[in-house]
Amino acid sequence: MTTFDASADATGLGEIEVGAARINVDDKRMINARADVNQLLPMKYTWAWEKYLAGCNNHWMPTEVAMQADIALWKSPDGLTEDERTMLKRNLGFFATAESLVANNIVLAVYRQITNPECRQYLLRQAFEEAVHTHTFQYICESLGLVEGELFNMYREVPSISDKDAWALKYTQNLENPDFETGTPEADQNFLRDLVAFYVIFEGMWFYTGFAQILSLGRRNKMIGIAEQYQYILRDESIHLNFGIDCINQIKIENPHLWTEEFQAEIRTMLTEACELEVAYARDTMPRGMLGLSAELIEQYMHFITDRRAQQIGLAPIFGETENPFPWMSEAMDLKKEKNFFETRVIEYQSGGALDWD
Repeated sequence: MTTFDASADATGLGEIEVGAARINVDDKRMINARADVNQLLPMKYTWAWEKYLAGCNNHWMPTEVAMQADIALWKSPDGLTEDERTMLKRNLGFFATAESLVANNIVLAVYRQITNPECRQYLLRQAFEEAVHTHTFQYICESLGLVEGELFNMYREVPSISDKDAWALKYTQNLENPDFETGTPEADQNFLRDLVAFYVIFEGMWFYTGFAQILSLGRRNKMIGIAEQYQYILRDESIHLNFGIDCINQIKIENPHLWTEEFQAEIRTMLTEACELEVAYARDTMPRGMLGLSAELIEQYMHFITDRRAQQIGLAPIFGETENPFPWMSEAMDLKKEKNFFETRVIEYQSGGALDWD
């Protein structure tokens, strides 16, 4: 048995204990581990390593995607309706800063508290992907000649976007404290709550109105460059989400005392509130409906997604919604070798084809 003190060196930056016993795989844990976080092998959570490899195989860059058709359509007076332009700008306005909020949470909070090296390896890959996503919105903004100040300040100026971001940030208040550390039931629940807020809700629910809107545009041969980039982001997010759910469920297995009835009720309330905030955002971005979409259909879709997320972390459905009004969204997440969704080029996604989620 190693004598490694997790409380003293959970970050992996403590003193080297010369002559300590070699790491036993059974000492590895998601949080509060006795094992040294610098030792990748022997590996315990192969699911985390597989997601790291899948992320590497899904590599892409926004500048690989041609934007000429999008630029011409955006500049054409009759290219898009005013409703479509409003939707697109508010959609981009949310994502432009949302990806940085997720990245901040990963780098400043999650990575520090996770005491497993294979999970940390995936988090490093995810952090890079968040940077690619932020790069994507800069590239779109620059390509279309959008007003930078308007786009990147929407989280301060559009109430439904402000409400979502403010809701999410309150779940990192404790973790932003440099003295915060796991190791007590209260602190461990705070960390678990943070994982639910950012993986299950922010990435697993709040991005989906935006994905449906832009992919619906692409299905109608509009803004196909942006739609292609959103499809790649969606495919990245499918792995992010599944990694987060695996982390949550593994922490629950190793720390069953955290998953109390009271805590489960709190998580269900979080999911319900988050769904309401996303429906409000849908009404704000497309008050009159368009593209075969409407706020009512988005509400049905979010009920479906919320129930699925609840079930994925072991909770009963909240809304009882069994019908997905946008079945084509599942097609956009198929990671098998294929002509991509908008038939612009052939891309082989070597891993992740068995991902099961909607």
